[in-house]
Amino acid sequence: MLVGVLVVALLLAVLQVAVYVHVRNVVVASAQEGARYAANADVPVAMGAARTLEVVAAATSDGTAAGLACTSVQEVDDSGLTLVVVQCSGAVPSLFAALGDLLPLRATGRAVEEEP
Repeated sequence: MLVGVLVVALLLAVLQVAVYVHVRNVVVASAQEGARYAANADVPVAMGAARTLEVVAAATSDGTAAGLACTSVQEVDDSGLTLVVVQCSGAVPSLFAALGDLLPLRATGRAVEEEP
């Protein structure tokens, strides 16, 4: 009985790690996609964050996208290139209700802005 409880707890912990890595990878790729989208010549920079949340919602769920706060801004790097930077922060959904927002997530995507 005790061994069974330990095996189930270990299985759930491994599953939680898999969920965290998956959601993290989806959010990182979505932030990069949002930055590339907003870097297009005729697209406002603010659309990068909205595009990121759309891609996250399509790839995971609306609840996961709602748990993220994304911003998109322009930055100039050291070499003088104008970049679109999309930053997202939030928490990964937990399989264990007791963990709550214990699994924070931050992702950044950058793309060189096109000249109009």
